[in-house]
Amino acid sequence: MNCVDFVELVTEFLEGALPEADERRFIEHLAECSGCESYLDQFRQTIATTGELTPDNISPDARQQLLSAFRGWHRQ
Repeated sequence: MNCVDFVELVTEFLEGALPEADERRFIEHLAECSGCESYLDQFRQTIATTGELTPDNISPDARQQLLSAFRGWHRQ
């Protein structure tokens, strides 16, 4: 597995939705690649932080900025 494949599979990995063979390849790559280890840690931190966001604790401006960023994002 290369880093591009790793990034594509992060969400499925975290959701426990990878087939066993892909999960094994994912973990093997993770053990060998410090860059992907950092990426996975950042992804987990982002999920933890955004999971705490509610309409009560985010400003309307910040909410609009997030929505705009995600509207402009698309998978290639």
